[in-house]
Amino acid sequence: MMMYKPLSLFMAIAFSTAACFAQSDNFKPAVTNFPGKQYPQVNAEGRVRASIAAPEANKVQLDIGGKKYDMVKDEKGVWTGESLPQDEGFHYYQLNIDGVPVPDPGSLYFYGAGRWGSGIEIPAADQGFFALKDVPHGLVSENIYFSKLTGLWRRCFVYTPPGYEKDTKTRYPVLYLQHGSFEDETGWSRQGHANLILDNLIAAGKAVPMIIVMDNGYALKPNAEVTDSKASPESIFEQVMINEIIPMIDGKFRTVADRAHRAIAGLSMGANQTMRIIMNNLDKFSALGAFSGTSNYPSTDVIDPARFLDGKFNDAAAINKQLRVLFLGLGTKEPNPFPGSVGAFRNMLDKQGIKHVFYESPGTAHEWLTWRRDLEQFAQLLFKK
Repeated sequence: MMMYKPLSLFMAIAFSTAACFAQSDNFKPAVTNFPGKQYPQVNAEGRVRASIAAPEANKVQLDIGGKKYDMVKDEKGVWTGESLPQDEGFHYYQLNIDGVPVPDPGSLYFYGAGRWGSGIEIPAADQGFFALKDVPHGLVSENIYFSKLTGLWRRCFVYTPPGYEKDTKTRYPVLYLQHGSFEDETGWSRQGHANLILDNLIAAGKAVPMIIVMDNGYALKPNAEVTDSKASPESIFEQVMINEIIPMIDGKFRTVADRAHRAIAGLSMGANQTMRIIMNNLDKFSALGAFSGTSNYPSTDVIDPARFLDGKFNDAAAINKQLRVLFLGLGTKEPNPFPGSVGAFRNMLDKQGIKHVFYESPGTAHEWLTWRRDLEQFAQLLFKK
């Protein structure tokens, strides 16, 4: 099992010290802090308070939720400031010191927004479904492999359910679970708490014990130009998934290696990728989860099924027979139609008579709490007899 050891990029910056703000307003250290660090803090309103010693700085800001908040320096050179209330859930953030964005040395680091940086958890009313509880726990292991298609060493993280190591005869279904753009294979276990979500569901008897494979959605041919475009013609992730990842997982782990026991899901860019993969490989998968996205299609009010994904959604009867679960999830604060046109896609499914499940995450936008809730709902539908 991999142990994460985030490194500060700015060791010259002193760690947070006592703040000049009063402590009578229910601010508490965030659960995403390094052990023992008092800042950043969160209060019951969801306000974030940051503090950092930077006596030589001229201007320091807290940058979170797309807004920057000025911080105030005290006589000891400690800057402190706070944000407006933030939505429940996980947020990437950073500090800005004299125009230079830097991680907060008090926070654990997460890979998102295309970088390793700070993240903070705003407590959610329903956080129990992804909380660490006294239940049997599975294992998240790091699996390294060489990809002949990309010419590179790659890795995926694999969740095996509680009891996998002791019961050496049982075989398990597999969910392939993809991250979003500017994130990587660490996202679903670090920010998403996928392992804890499944531990809790399995303990409650709400989900079938399953293996989850979390790989990196960026895959290019050797010497191809690097791009973050989700529609990049250079991407060969589908080939890597079908020809390398799935055979490797079926060879290394005790899987039930057939389409009925194989599902695929992803968030945002990962939803785009997984939809294309499953519709091109319906002989490999029986369930699809698209969280905050569908396929990379123009954001219009109407989708022509004859053109969408080469007409693969034209035959409703065949899709209803082949897909045991077609799940769409979206936060109520996300624009709809969203890029990828979730609203238009749903309208197309309804018009075609294609069965699907739609879930709306209350009060969340394009963020990890939306996708945690999506996974919690989706996992309960999988691999049922």
